[in-house]
Amino acid sequence: MTNKREYRDDYPDETLYIPGPTEVREDVIEAMCEPMFGHRMDRMTDLYTTIVEDTAEFLGTDNHVVVLTGSGTGFMESSILNLVDENVLCTTCGSFSERQADIAERLGKTVDTLAYEWGTAVKPEDVREALEASETDYDVVTCVMNESSTGVRNPIEEIGDVVAEYPDTYFVVDAVSALGGDYVDIDAHGIDVIFTSVQKAFAMPPGLAVCVVSEDAYEREVEKESASWYGGFQRTIDYYERKGQTHSTPAIPIMLAYRKQMKYMLEEGHEARDERHREMAEYTREWAREHFEMFPEEGYESRTVSCIENARGIDVAETIAAVSEEYGMVFSNGYGSALGERTFRIGHMGEHDVESIRALTDAIEDVAGL
Repeated sequence: MTNKREYRDDYPDETLYIPGPTEVREDVIEAMCEPMFGHRMDRMTDLYTTIVEDTAEFLGTDNHVVVLTGSGTGFMESSILNLVDENVLCTTCGSFSERQADIAERLGKTVDTLAYEWGTAVKPEDVREALEASETDYDVVTCVMNESSTGVRNPIEEIGDVVAEYPDTYFVVDAVSALGGDYVDIDAHGIDVIFTSVQKAFAMPPGLAVCVVSEDAYEREVEKESASWYGGFQRTIDYYERKGQTHSTPAIPIMLAYRKQMKYMLEEGHEARDERHREMAEYTREWAREHFEMFPEEGYESRTVSCIENARGIDVAETIAAVSEEYGMVFSNGYGSALGERTFRIGHMGEHDVESIRALTDAIEDVAGL
């Protein structure tokens, strides 16, 4: 049984280099401190239409954009409820892609998996073969864009092009730890649903989930007899079209912060933000290969989270604790019991740059005696 642990007022400030949440601008945090107002007031319409349309502009999409209070996991669940009658093909190569398959099974769907060893990327040709060889008509194919448990970036653009050849099959992408830092042309590659959480590459406080929905996916849900209530595409999109608001009470303070941060993201631009994340990823990989090894399959490394093989056998937990205590910086161990000490992870996303990542790697070198 868990006992109460009283929250204190004296925690040290630490710079976050974990796979999320990540660092948030001070004025974005301050934006949450406006006086409260009602979620059915005109002021809310101004706020919500601003963040929805700014998100669409930043992502360069003509598809529907939904922003709801919650975790990206909510859209992981609702996309299955909204689009799958019975059969779904889940591509799996790590913890979060396996979670999507688990969710679909818990929802009573018939799940086939195209499974890869952790650290290996999903291959478009394998997806094509699975679709061609199966006697099952799949309602949905799922894929994680950025498998943060292993640091793998799957080629969702090419996979989307394959799935698009099957017009009755919809492509659902979990981009929770990548979207906003790793450019993807959503509309050009047949991605019917793609969702994220704002505490990752959007560099926001946790609490909002963003989902981009194609018109085809919207129409598919309209035709279904059942769908998610809270995360239903028809319910959320129709309510926005009618009233410019969310159907249920949102986390207004976090949406105020989102408005502020999205202006910064628009000012930087999607491609420039992508390039900054690319530079951070390349620096981190070079450093990792000099001192350790990279865990993901070569050529499929994440642009936002580097998963590093502990080739030197350092005490990962001890190193994390020492870097935290001595430098006020926090990075992450490997994911779960299988990778906890075998790997460690550096999140280079959001508002970080190469210089701030170098500060962390210098600290790790010092503590670990590299």
